[in-house]
Amino acid sequence: MAPARSILQYLCSLLLLIACAHGLKFELEATSYSKQRCIRNFVGRDTLVVVTAIIDGYKGDGMQVNMHVETQIKDAVGNEYGRPKDIAGEQRTVFTSHADAAFDICFENILTNTKYVEHPFRHVELDVDIGADAKDWSAIQATEKLKPVETDLRRIEEMVAEVVREMDYLRIREQKLRDTNESTNTRVKWFGFGTTFLLIGLWAWQILYLRAYFRWVMDCSRLCV
Repeated sequence: MAPARSILQYLCSLLLLIACAHGLKFELEATSYSKQRCIRNFVGRDTLVVVTAIIDGYKGDGMQVNMHVETQIKDAVGNEYGRPKDIAGEQRTVFTSHADAAFDICFENILTNTKYVEHPFRHVELDVDIGADAKDWSAIQATEKLKPVETDLRRIEEMVAEVVREMDYLRIREQKLRDTNESTNTRVKWFGFGTTFLLIGLWAWQILYLRAYFRWVMDCSRLCV
């Protein structure tokens, strides 16, 4: 009973932490060359992701903010999920991941030299919703005619399922790493045995060679005498 209660407390704490997470806020400096600032996150395969960026300023103020969203695994398509340019206000990018991989959200602020910029910065508010958090639960509640409590339970159920899938993924990764470690240890062990046998053979060959050499020297000295 105690282990089950501790696991339940852990899951509730994790869900509370996820629910209380806030978006990222930062200042993006404008430069005359391409200088990207990237934020990386990990996502599982076939997972819904909603990237919402709110950028102050307006188009034509002497700065151009570009955003680029892509994964680190390249395929024939490139896994590029969006490259909006000259954005201001709210920009939302929605995609479903193609593989278990990290994805980057990159921003760049370039001076257009169309007008003088006194404060060359843009304020960026970034919010990334993954999985259950990315769904529009208000629309789901209205479509399926669910009660607020049922909607909350449905949302918590999906979040718990995501935590379970993440734990399974980590377990599989741990098994692969353990297998790799055991394979490496086996190879190192046999390499050590081989090196030891080689050194023993070399030591025996040196002894036999030196014995034959000194015997040959003694025989030569006797013949000379």
